[in-house]
This record gives sequence, C-alpha cells and structure tokens, in this order.
Amino acid sequence: MKQIDFEKGRTLNNILATALPMLVAQILNLLYNIVDRIYIARIPIIGTKALGAVGLCFPIVILITGFTNMYGSGGAPLFSIARGKKDDKEAAALQNTSFFLLVVTGAALIAVGELFGRPILSVFGTSESNMVYALPYLRIYLLGTIFSMVATGMNPFITAQGFSVIGMTTVVVGAVTNIILDPVFIFLLGMGIRGAALATIISQALSAAYVMKFLLRKDSKYRLHFLTIDEIKKCGKRARNIIGLGTAAFIMQFTNAVVQISCNNVLSAVGGDIYVSIMTIVNSARQMMETPILAITEGASPIISYNYGAKRPGRIKHAIVIMFILDMIYSVSIWLIIRFFPAYIIGIFSDDKTILADAIPAFNLYFSTFIFMTFQHTGQVTFKSLGLKGKAIFFSLFRKVVIVVPLTYMLPYLFKMGTNGVFAAEPISNVVGGLACFITMCFTVRAMFREA
Repeated sequence: MKQIDFEKGRTLNNILATALPMLVAQILNLLYNIVDRIYIARIPIIGTKALGAVGLCFPIVILITGFTNMYGSGGAPLFSIARGKKDDKEAAALQNTSFFLLVVTGAALIAVGELFGRPILSVFGTSESNMVYALPYLRIYLLGTIFSMVATGMNPFITAQGFSVIGMTTVVVGAVTNIILDPVFIFLLGMGIRGAALATIISQALSAAYVMKFLLRKDSKYRLHFLTIDEIKKCGKRARNIIGLGTAAFIMQFTNAVVQISCNNVLSAVGGDIYVSIMTIVNSARQMMETPILAITEGASPIISYNYGAKRPGRIKHAIVIMFILDMIYSVSIWLIIRFFPAYIIGIFSDDKTILADAIPAFNLYFSTFIFMTFQHTGQVTFKSLGLKGKAIFFSLFRKVVIVVPLTYMLPYLFKMGTNGVFAAEPISNVVGGLACFITMCFTVRAMFREA
C-alpha cells in the first residue's frame, strides 16, 4: 500500500494524490442516492411523483450525513494535527473516540427515525399522496444508518494516514454493488421504491465492512477498537474537541436540511408537487457538480492540518493557494457547461419532458452564481483544517440560516417572486456568504503567518 508523505512530498502532488482518489470515492458515494433517483424517476407511471417523495426524505438523509461529518470531519483534522506532532497515541485515541460516537449516534438515529418517521415527514411538508412512497423508502433506508455512518465517517481517517487509494476503494465496493442491485430490486424483483432503499443499505454495509477491515489490521499503529468502559469515562475532552470542530460540518449539513425543508414547504404551497420534484432534480445536480470541489478542498485538508501540527506555515499557505486555484478552474468550467446544456443535465435525472419548461429556468437561476461556491468551500475547509472551530461554525450558519432561509420565504411572498424566489435564494447566498467567508479566511491566515 502506497502511503502519501504529507511532511516532505510536493504540495501540489500531495493534494492531487489525495484529492483524485477522494474525487472518485465521493462521486461513487454520491451514486448511492443519485442512482436511486435516476431509477426511481423511471418507474412507470409513478416515477416523477415517487422522485418528489424521495426528495422529501432528503432532510433526514442530510441530518444523518451531518452527524457523520461531525465526527469524521471533526476527528480527522485533529488526528492529522496529532500525527504532525508525532503523537501517535493521541491520534489513535481520537480515531477510536470518533468511531464510538459514530456507532452510538447511528443507533439513536435509527430508533428515532423508525418511531417517528411519519410525523417527521409530515412536518417536512409531505402530502398524504407522497407519504405512500416516502415513508416505506425512509424506513428501509434508516436500517443502514450505522453502516453509512461508519463507512463515510471513518474514511477520512484512512485518507489522513496517506492511504487515499484505500479510502477510494472502500467506496467503490459499495457503489458498484448499489449500481448493480438497484435495477434488480426496483424493476426485476418489482420492489419499486423499497428496492432502491434496500439496495442502498446492502451497499453501505459492504463499504463499512471494507473500512473496518483496513482499520482493524494488526500492523497498524492506529488499530481501531471500540472504547472500553474506562476509556469512555476518560474520553470526554477528546469527544468535546471532536464535536466542537465537527460542529461546523454538522451545521453545514443541518442548515442544508433546514433549507430543504423550507424550499419544499414554500414550493409545495406556491408551485405544487411538480416543483418539489424539480427541486429534487436541482439538488441532485448540485451534489453531482459540487463533488469535485469537495474532493479538492478535502484533499488539501489533511495536508494543511498535518503541517499545522508540524509548524510549517509556508506549506500551509502553498496548500491553500493551490486548493483555491484548482477549485476555481473546475467551477468556471462546470458553470459554462451548466449555462449551455441545462436540459442535458436535467435529463440525467429524469426523462419526463413535460417538466423541462419549468425546470430549465429554475435550473439556470439556481446555478447562476455557482462559481462563488469556490470561495465558501476554500474558506470553510481552511478554518476546519486549522482547528478554528468558531469561524468555521459561524460561516456555516451565516450562509444558510442568515441568508438562504429568510430569502426562501421573503422572495416568494414579500417580493411576489413565486417559485423563482425559492430558486434565487441560493445564488444570492453564494455571493454574499462565499465572499464573506473567503475574505475573513485570508485575513485570519495572514495574521497567523505574521505571528509565526
């Protein structure tokens, strides 16, 4: 197994060596849900309606991802900083604490979701006609929560050790399985929307098993184990540090869920179920096109964290600059594709031609400022990687809660923009929130370098 040298290797080579396998992994991980949606949209007669129903489950899926990122994205930078300080004992303890938090939280989420799934979906704006499809999908999907959280939440610790190809492989195993099982369960076995959820949890279980196999290997100095009673009693400070730093990642996902709930409620009221389906397509496309940005920034994260622990400010600055340039090149390229070929991208997720007249204008409006996402992600990941949890949390809240959610209600109702108001809230937040985050990051890092 080839291991990336975060200490001596060239910064650009390290970022690419980490980011490219991570990109493949994240794209395939995204396929867990996107492949479901593509197949669900093609179920005869009910496809578009079923797709909208699955979209109503997004907030719960996002919340699960939020807790996963809290412990994975919160623990992995601290793990990397400890490695940079050559404190392997502390690094191992941080990894084991994150694993414990993932498993315990996963079990709790399963219990809550299974018991209160129907009322939760009702609060999210699910109509009775959509509940027929949304509730069965959700109840089956929730059974794989621990698998999903372990597979996704522990993968950053594999990458943080320099084994990015292994991290990619853990996702490939599950994603390929999901792609194969989806058409079998949905169409061949006639299970419909339930088959999509079942295929997903089986795939997640295989990914989790592969992650565990690597982290449990006997030759590792960071060999994983579940915390003992004595270790649980002593892990409070580490858990608080992990949660404190990971809260930014959680808030980012939590606020995404709040935004999704708000969008679904307003769109259902001012546009009807068809616009809920369109928003599902828009969100699916955004996840797909945003993934390379996430891969590049998260690929730079362990390099920034490791060199922060090793007290090498020059390498930190170099990594941030390279991360920003790579992200900007990608975002400009993909923005041009979005502008010229919106119908083609929409067609990936639905073959229902009747929605194009409404979907294309919404699509163009929503992605009009896609380029500015580079500023948000670069600033956000830099704060997280340097352990600056206060700023990371603030800007997670600022863009979504302070800007997007109020605008989602104000633009359609107060400014009489109807459904266009919902789709306009996100691009406004990209500009205002993204620039605020990036400019603050630049001044913060500059001050740190001056002190160094």
